[in-house]
Amino acid sequence: MKRRLFRRRANAPGTLAPEDQAVVEAVCSMLAALKHPTPWTPGSGQDIAVRVGPFIERGHPRPGDDRGPDVIALALQHPDVPHARYGDRDTRKGWLRCETSLILGTWQPAYRILTHAAAGLDLPTDLGLPPAHYAVHITRPGRPLLRIGPYTQCRHADHDADRLNQQLQNTSEAGGAATAVPFDFSATDTYQDPHGQDTDDQIPPLRAGTRRAGR
Repeated sequence: MKRRLFRRRANAPGTLAPEDQAVVEAVCSMLAALKHPTPWTPGSGQDIAVRVGPFIERGHPRPGDDRGPDVIALALQHPDVPHARYGDRDTRKGWLRCETSLILGTWQPAYRILTHAAAGLDLPTDLGLPPAHYAVHITRPGRPLLRIGPYTQCRHADHDADRLNQQLQNTSEAGGAATAVPFDFSATDTYQDPHGQDTDDQIPPLRAGTRRAGR
């Protein structure tokens, strides 16, 4: 992807015009922010600067899914006003999974000129950030994989996985395990409601209080 360059027609030698001076100051501020980013503290609730291809965007971490250490959940926001439009259409992407290695630091207004919005562009269809939904996979030797989900918060999936592991230990199916994993949108039809009859028949303990997915 080619980044649009911000160009202004040069004036005659001498004092810069006010609009040119503003551009110079914005670029200097941006370079300083890139060189000395403000560290971001997981769980702080602060917006972050996240790399999206050659651009930098403003991200709002999701409370409860913002502690990493390797992945957090966030929503990309307009650099000026949350939920404002990008370009000609509303391109909100919902909650996304973001590797913490893509986080530059706490969001600073100086990063604005590096965003899609500053270039008059919509957010791309492929952001490189998958949707932040989760699932529980239950594996048992010699039995089909069971998938439960989606969950909208990782901690809910972790909670149910822990409960299911405790229940599996009380069954005769040695070697069974429940694990919280990212939800696979390409296999949506293979996921089951934890209160579904088929799931109850295969693992009776599921009937006893497993939380419903899709929260």
